[in-house]
Amino acid sequence: MVRVVGENVENDIYDIKDALALADEMELDLVEISPTAKPPVCKVIDYNKFLYEQKKKQKEMKAKAAKVSLKEIRLTPNIDDHDFNFKLNHAQKFLENSDKVKVDVFFKGRSIIFKDKGKYQLLKFADELEAYAKVERLPKMEGKRMIMILAPKKTK
Repeated sequence: MVRVVGENVENDIYDIKDALALADEMELDLVEISPTAKPPVCKVIDYNKFLYEQKKKQKEMKAKAAKVSLKEIRLTPNIDDHDFNFKLNHAQKFLENSDKVKVDVFFKGRSIIFKDKGKYQLLKFADELEAYAKVERLPKMEGKRMIMILAPKKTK
């Protein structure tokens, strides 16, 4: 015994054979939609059309999902104020466009001894962009680079 629902179908409890015959008569499929109900609920639908519509909805949802891209900005430990502000403005534009920003300080040659200056530059960068971004990953050394990732703040 199953409860049958659907368009152009009298919502009632049928024997499984009768429900299948009803679906066959309408040239549709009998699909179990709630197996745990008492009695189980089956729906008379065109299953291929149902699958097509489900795929279409998933594709639509995927298209609407926010695509976050990662923009990269490179600094040096001894960066000038003008260059720092120039890169700061670029980062601000990226964050306003809902992009993540990867800020790294690249240490060339012997400049690796100025790790504290690099960390200072990154923290200063994050502090300047506090209104637009939150720090997703704090400064961390990776080889000859110190990397920090900023994510845009959610605005409502």
